[in-house]
Amino acid sequence: MTKRPTWKDLLGQEQPLLLPCAHDALSARLIERAGFAAYSIGGFALVGSRYGIPDIGLAAFGEISAGIRDIMAATHLPVLVDGDTGYGDVKNVTHTVEGYEALGASAIFIEDQVAPKRCGHMAGKDVIPAEQMIAKIRAAAAARRSKDLFLIARTDARAVHGLDEALRRGEKYLEAGADGIFIEAPQTIEELKQVGRAFQGVPQIANMLEGGGRTPVLPPAELKAMGFAMAAYPTTLIFRVARTIERALEDMKAGRPGAPGDSVDFDGFKAITNYDKWAGIEDTYLRPERGNG
Repeated sequence: MTKRPTWKDLLGQEQPLLLPCAHDALSARLIERAGFAAYSIGGFALVGSRYGIPDIGLAAFGEISAGIRDIMAATHLPVLVDGDTGYGDVKNVTHTVEGYEALGASAIFIEDQVAPKRCGHMAGKDVIPAEQMIAKIRAAAAARRSKDLFLIARTDARAVHGLDEALRRGEKYLEAGADGIFIEAPQTIEELKQVGRAFQGVPQIANMLEGGGRTPVLPPAELKAMGFAMAAYPTTLIFRVARTIERALEDMKAGRPGAPGDSVDFDGFKAITNYDKWAGIEDTYLRPERGNG
């Protein structure tokens, strides 16, 4: 197996680095099969899919890390993990970073929301004082066993205190040891441009939340021109999956067969789940014993 590229390697090879969000192991496998270089795991899609709950702080490190472990086991692609608020103070942040690095995460972001947090595009959130977040970033940076673990600091201050405060926090978080910046939920194209200009040369994420987010969804080429090194898509897959399931259930209730092309077939699903690999192991190690019995 070839050595997996570091996050910095990826940023040097592909910009913006497109990051579809996996909500389960199957979606991670499909992302890999589609040819993406990396992916992300976000709390919004994970807790919605795994537990059927909203992203408003109902699940903590134990529940979310269990889902992340299962997703990461399905692919060897580099992954950006959503570390939420770090699930507590500096010691919890340390525990979170150590845990996700041990699982094999390539990058992680920590945000400055007040706990219990909310999805960054929901109303009713608040942020902690910048000094508390600076301490969390320092703790996170010190907790890394390898400097290859890419640390991104996210601020949700735009919705609470305005864009200028979000940009000020971004500067402070970089000084505290973050490798990249994530200004959550700019509300206009001009604000996206302003964010991109503010941190030239620093890897930044543009969060393209399709289906009702506060930030305009722009093509990757435009985001690159603005200065964004990463484009994350936290809702694209989970929203479409939910609608597909709803439609399939409507068809089932009405007695309608699925239309051609609406789904993969039996052989296609076997290929997605690596049936040939596992059947081959069985043939190699088990069937010869049966034949000699």
